[in-house]
Amino acid sequence: MPIVPLHGHDALRARLAEARDRGALPQSLLLHGESGVGKQRLALWLAQSILCEGDTRPCASCRQCRYSLELSHPDLIWAFPRPKLKDSDPSLDDIKFDLGQAAQDRAKAGGLYPPPPGSDGIFVATTRLLVQMASVTPAMARRKVIVVGEADRMAPPLENAEAPAANAFLKLLEEPPADTNIILTSSAPGALLPTIRSRVVAIRVAPLGEDAMRAWLEEPLVKETLDKAHLPGRIDERLRLAGGAPGRLLASQQSSAAANAARRLLEVALSGDRARLLRVSLAQGSSGARGAFTDILDALTVELHERSRTAVESADERTARNAARAVSVVEESKVLAAGNVSPQLITASLLRDLSRVLAPP
Repeated sequence: MPIVPLHGHDALRARLAEARDRGALPQSLLLHGESGVGKQRLALWLAQSILCEGDTRPCASCRQCRYSLELSHPDLIWAFPRPKLKDSDPSLDDIKFDLGQAAQDRAKAGGLYPPPPGSDGIFVATTRLLVQMASVTPAMARRKVIVVGEADRMAPPLENAEAPAANAFLKLLEEPPADTNIILTSSAPGALLPTIRSRVVAIRVAPLGEDAMRAWLEEPLVKETLDKAHLPGRIDERLRLAGGAPGRLLASQQSSAAANAARRLLEVALSGDRARLLRVSLAQGSSGARGAFTDILDALTVELHERSRTAVESADERTARNAARAVSVVEESKVLAAGNVSPQLITASLLRDLSRVLAPP
């Protein structure tokens, strides 16, 4: 079954297509923007257009396009955060099989999927696979495309033995084979390793406009999926919840626990109660900054965006401005959470800064 068509991003798509047709499309790209705005779907569209053999690319009807839309094209490699395999040193075949199964699961859902848990990652064994696949001659098309979704979840090498694989991937980004395009996506480009950022051309992906969002919401499979998630039935309400990011609706049910935790953090920050701040910070645990804590920070960003929109609607300029500043504070915490920083320390600093930024006059 083909995945749901891409809606919106028309101006950006035109720019990318024009660069592709001129032979000026950078081989290593980074698509970055807010979570849920469709960066990976746009990357898959671009990959399809590169592999397409029709006159108007992507034509959606040639063999290359059909396989791309079914996420089964052998020259389209899509990597994204996955659970770490139980084997401490998995084979490349094991990694390839795991990614292939996960991609087919997403294909069966029409490309509509919730964000992966915060404990998932793109581990060094996966980078080894990508480097190997980049060296292989295309199987069907004239080129091959590697898409790495949520590249900020790439784990740095933890041991000296892993360094060669990580360095090989950096070399791949810097000088891809002549027949290979690499497209990274990220909602937190600041969390990417500097050595990665310096090797790609960054392009910002904006939220969808209302017309594009309405068109996406009218897709039969989208309506069915959102109905099953028990989201509000009215399109206007779904538009408001999405805020230009379709992925927010797909994440709604899975992230309910994270949303509740984010609301509690916001409540504590607004209270200004230092004792509560300390208690909540300690409750985050000390098991490293990955996992559910990352999901809570994402949910907190959504809560603050909603606070800002509500304030704008009620002409409360000061609250809207402070909520926007608070989003920047959370984004800084996400950068810390991408490293080996204790959630306790991050939460304590975050709540202190949010309390200051959101404090009433």
